Amino acid sequence: MTDEAEPGLNLNRWGDTSDPAPERRGPRQDACSCFDQSRPHPRARVGFHAERQDTSASGWCHLLELIDEAAADGREEFRPLTGLSPEERRQIITLPPSIAQLTAVKHLVLYGSNLVRIPPEIGAMTSLEEFTPYTSYRLHWFPYEITRCRKLTRSTVSTRALFGNYKLRPPFPRLQPSSDSVADLDPGNLDPRRWGATVTHSCSVCDRPIEQSGLHQVWISLRVATDVLPLLVNACSAACVAALPGGAHDYIPTPHKGGRVDQPASDWD
Repeated sequence: MTDEAEPGLNLNRWGDTSDPAPERRGPRQDACSCFDQSRPHPRARVGFHAERQDTSASGWCHLLELIDEAAADGREEFRPLTGLSPEERRQIITLPPSIAQLTAVKHLVLYGSNLVRIPPEIGAMTSLEEFTPYTSYRLHWFPYEITRCRKLTRSTVSTRALFGNYKLRPPFPRLQPSSDSVADLDPGNLDPRRWGATVTHSCSVCDRPIEQSGLHQVWISLRVATDVLPLLVNACSAACVAALPGGAHDYIPTPHKGGRVDQPASDWD
């Protein structure tokens, strides 16, 4: 155990991603005004972050290399942001699908990230035991596929940043109407402002291709490891929505579409 009073040691247990010269480089995260994360301030509507990942950015290209390296050497702990410069870290607003290669990783550290979404491929990280996206204040929700990480037992999340969190009960974005066909929708090129992500290919519940069925989006809040997380479900049918478990205690008990939906009282009430 490290003595916190001992001088000269890095006391950041999750990896130091702070900027050594913020006055010259600017903030490490972009601003987020989705809702007030310091006190209750109910709003009629909140929305998804509309940013798209710039896949030509140097940070993105560097991140792809780091993931390939981690997959090749079979490491059990992955701290990708510590391998990026402050400028590169700020360029990363999601993770690439290639995180599905990280089947040996037991601890994923995303401390202080600029992320606005996590891809469903996190569900392929079957060895994951600990997840640390702490102080990622623009990360308000997670994909339902994270529940496929059966060994995940520990998490450190900034709960005040989450939709529907018990402290402040901010609202959830209103989801699009369900459809039994995606004939008029390109699941590989979605508008993140409307759908939350830019791509969805498989059902979050049964893994059936969305292209062969429909798209039924719902929210559900479940305990994942240490925290209750708001999970976005991209289901292929009403039957898959009906197969979802009940919501966590003291949260909305059933899957829902967000928007004007009644929530339990916040800790501030």
